[in-house]
Amino acid sequence: MNAQRYLYLSSGIVSICGIVFQVLYGAAGSYLFGDSVLYYCITIGLFLMAMGIGAAVSERLKNRLVTRFVQAEFLIAIIGGFSVFGLFFFSSFFDQGTAQVYLYIVISLTGFLTGLELPILIRRVQDIRADISKSTARVLFFDYAGSLIGSIGFALLLRPALGLIKTAFLVAAINAVIALFLTFYFRKEIHRPALHKLSGVLILLLLGWGFLFGEKYAAAFEQRVYADPVIYAEDTQYQRIILTKEPNDVRLYLNGQLQFSESDEYRYHEALVHIPMALAEQKRNVLILGGGDGLAVREVLKHEQVEDITLVDLDPEMTDLANTHHELLRLNEGALKDDRVKVVHADAFQYLQENEEFYDVIIGDLPDPNNEGLNKLYTTQFYSLVRNHLAPGGKISMQSTSPVFAPKVFWTIHETMKETGLYTDSYHLDVPSFGNWGFTLASREKINLDNLEVSDNLSFLNEETARALFAFGNDTDALIEEENGETFDIPVNTLNRPVLIQLYQKAWQDY
Repeated sequence: MNAQRYLYLSSGIVSICGIVFQVLYGAAGSYLFGDSVLYYCITIGLFLMAMGIGAAVSERLKNRLVTRFVQAEFLIAIIGGFSVFGLFFFSSFFDQGTAQVYLYIVISLTGFLTGLELPILIRRVQDIRADISKSTARVLFFDYAGSLIGSIGFALLLRPALGLIKTAFLVAAINAVIALFLTFYFRKEIHRPALHKLSGVLILLLLGWGFLFGEKYAAAFEQRVYADPVIYAEDTQYQRIILTKEPNDVRLYLNGQLQFSESDEYRYHEALVHIPMALAEQKRNVLILGGGDGLAVREVLKHEQVEDITLVDLDPEMTDLANTHHELLRLNEGALKDDRVKVVHADAFQYLQENEEFYDVIIGDLPDPNNEGLNKLYTTQFYSLVRNHLAPGGKISMQSTSPVFAPKVFWTIHETMKETGLYTDSYHLDVPSFGNWGFTLASREKINLDNLEVSDNLSFLNEETARALFAFGNDTDALIEEENGETFDIPVNTLNRPVLIQLYQKAWQDY
């Protein structure tokens, strides 16, 4: 009876490990390559297909069932443990396509071995005089219950506390411990037990090394991706934050995407902030969505009329970094410490749904729409919420990607905001570290650019250059031509039809 219990318990534990590996691979893919929905779908699909193949192959295993199970667990421990570490290696030394192929191979192998295990466990439990229906039902119960525990545990405990690399090594070590335990308990059934015991100990030592030092070496790999030395790196609950520095140029990257460069960020932030501030009838109450680095807040505080600034950013680690790291404090001039600034850690969409306050100026300094979670912040539903919080005479500005590199994305954002009944206008400027970058200006009332007067004390903007930002060349015209010469019909981005993600991915792949 104890043998059955140990096998059932092993089933539950390895199931927990299996589901953790699934969500771990999906999270790693979305962190490094973008679209989270796509990579979770690929992970689940590949993993389940490989499990099916593994289950089919397991029928051919007639003898030494416990030995085969132990061997499968040892292989999962090695492959799963070094999975994310290896992904960082391939992402650093090879192109993105090679890294993606590596990830798909890891997913498939882990799924195959997982699929191989469960039928073996079921058959072994049956051998211990268990009824076939009971043995199958119980093994599957522990498998499904373990999946729930694993997915919740990863989201709430493992990823926030350990990060991706340490989580992979820890979960792999659990697989190895289970295999080693079964090697001792079923030693009479194990072929060459001494060799399996030694293999288990060596694998655990290897995984222990990875847990202790893997992040250090992965950081060295990651350094190759960035042109400048990395001075700060952290995996938060929501993203990977990287700060790099060379003389006179600190750069911030979120999930591998450049957010600003010290050498020219003032151009971007002055255009984002001072255009709507100059046109708004009042400037007392300002809402900033995103912008956890504090640089947009710095620009807003240059207006003496401002009484309250609400900064809504999802990631508390980002705003804490902006409030404590000496380089960011130097750049944002301690803006988040100002008494007029209130920082709210919340999803911008949810905040607007639950909040009833009106704002004179609303500024969207949000990351690009490269996944489903960010895409919702570029939909008609979101812009309707923004509109409903805008005070009479107020103005909105939203970063809208590049009208040169991603013109279909840029004009789709413009058209989506316009669809909500807002009056819209678009403007752009050159930011050397980004290239040509664009913004969408919106208001409940018609926009009169004759009232555009900006301070002469800014680093880049003045009255003349501010007006020039609204002029576009022929190559960035809203009437975009397809390859076949037909005019591109600018769509509207909604929660139900998130067309912007595909447009965004295609634009940057083609570029």
